[in-house]
Amino acid sequence: MADIKVYGAPWCPDCRRSKQFFAEMRIAYDWIDIDQDEDGVRVVKEKNDGKQIIPTIVFQDGSFLAEPSNDELARKLGVTMKASRSYYDLIIIGGGPSGLTAAIYGAREGIDTLVIEKSALGGQAGVTERIDNFPGFPEGIAGSELAARMVQQAQRYDVELLSAVGVKSLKRQDGYVVVETDSGEGYCARAVIVTTGSTYRRTGAPGEADLIGAGIHFCATCDGPFYKGSDEIMVIGGGNSGAEEGLFLAEFTDKVTLLEYSPELAASSLLQEKIRSHPKFEIHTNTEVKEFKSKDGKLDAVIAENREAGERLEFHPQGAFVFIGLTPNSEFLKGSVDFDKWGFVETDDSMMTSLPGVFAAGDLRAGSTKQLASATGEGASALLMVRQYLQKLGDVAERAQAS
Repeated sequence: MADIKVYGAPWCPDCRRSKQFFAEMRIAYDWIDIDQDEDGVRVVKEKNDGKQIIPTIVFQDGSFLAEPSNDELARKLGVTMKASRSYYDLIIIGGGPSGLTAAIYGAREGIDTLVIEKSALGGQAGVTERIDNFPGFPEGIAGSELAARMVQQAQRYDVELLSAVGVKSLKRQDGYVVVETDSGEGYCARAVIVTTGSTYRRTGAPGEADLIGAGIHFCATCDGPFYKGSDEIMVIGGGNSGAEEGLFLAEFTDKVTLLEYSPELAASSLLQEKIRSHPKFEIHTNTEVKEFKSKDGKLDAVIAENREAGERLEFHPQGAFVFIGLTPNSEFLKGSVDFDKWGFVETDDSMMTSLPGVFAAGDLRAGSTKQLASATGEGASALLMVRQYLQKLGDVAERAQAS
């Protein structure tokens, strides 16, 4: 059992937000649905003077928070949300493999560096069940372990790390780049590397938004264990991510139903062979999700259509996991830097964006390969470009001073 218990209900948006916070921070918790657990109702009322306030989150020491904000949760968990200073040589926005690699290289170069991460340090790698294609690990490695090693290495070089801190905007002012966080804090740097990566795309089908966290998920390692012993789990998307996560989810359920929009699966031939030969998999290609239906605030049915035959299909999985591609985490950069038509950040040959002093690396960057090994390589490359940029700034300052 986990040290943290979250008492709530699937129809409660604040409950879903708190669950998402714990998932993003990779913090284990026990979920108690008070609609199904009378003892859970009793605990909630005892903690809140007879009031039924959810979510009520109870910690190991017996303390609790009722309907907390993400900031309150972060403070309770001892997460550092404010940097020690207001000025740094370099600020890295995004604490995934690309950002952490840049930070490690920067620290070794003597560049004073701050890393700001909206969720948990480690990025998507940290929530990947197993990574089998990263050099140096012939037997593979758990994503969480690889992410933890990167964080430890950055800490070894005294890189200042903030997590659970979102960035609202950045701009140039008086020769510096100013980074403003969601909490209103402002930090200045001579250079910034943006490595905020990307997130899983949604289907956009009716009912999806209301059921996220209540039957619809985007992270198998975060939410798959909640479906242990279930009759059926659905995976939407037949690429590498869908196949890999589907194989992981098969450990918890009797059946994995996989839906793919295109006529053929896009996963590698090896993964296709694995899922096609797996006894728990039922695969539907050329199939489009039309609607998610709910009952009592939970996922009840997935309505789909065979695009070739026009046949209506209805499925009743206990949970549906969506893996249909990536959306760049670039919203906060709108109006500051140039994007390509998909919203990925465009850079020049030096990996600098259209805003001087701001660089981009990893999955966020237009033209990147969206692979872990290349993301770490881009982080190192971006840092070397930043070093050259800072050296040029120093030369300019020295020449100006001499004249």
